[in-house]
Amino acid sequence: MKILGISGSLRENSSNTTLLKIIQAIPDPEVEFEIYRGLGGLPFFSPELDDGDASDPVRELRAKLAGCDGIIISTPEYAFGMPGVLKNALDWAVSSGEFDKKPVAALSASPTSAGGDKAHASLLLVLSALGADVVGEASFPIPAVYKRISKTGEIVDPAIVGLLSGVLSGLARAIKSGRE
Repeated sequence: MKILGISGSLRENSSNTTLLKIIQAIPDPEVEFEIYRGLGGLPFFSPELDDGDASDPVRELRAKLAGCDGIIISTPEYAFGMPGVLKNALDWAVSSGEFDKKPVAALSASPTSAGGDKAHASLLLVLSALGADVVGEASFPIPAVYKRISKTGEIVDPAIVGLLSGVLSGLARAIKSGRE
């Protein structure tokens, strides 16, 4: 099964991108995991640009979304919500429907012990509008992420691998049950 990871951060060493890299490194012979790298290259969404002749970056995003069986989104929290670049990418999928009934795991990592919940709620609201099948057991905020992984991407708390393995296995179960 093909799973696409999308980080809501443009920083290569962000904790959210690191979480996706940890998931990508979890051995599972049934899973082909790719991290989408084109978030920063998408044009700003505008309905008049969404006419079937969208730009190359938009076509690439839509093809990756359409070609996967499930999606894992990991987002930081900026100003009590998800970053604009992630919202922009999701807006490009509104009319084309790639999220409709697709299993999605939603994570939000925050450096604070009480953070991530607002970005998580924001992400869940948008995924609901897109018709995504959000997998509850694989979707949650991860507060105090720097107690689990360092700012340089090293695993500080080995329990994070088990937590993220649960995300991957929960999403895989949802994909399999949708195929039956």
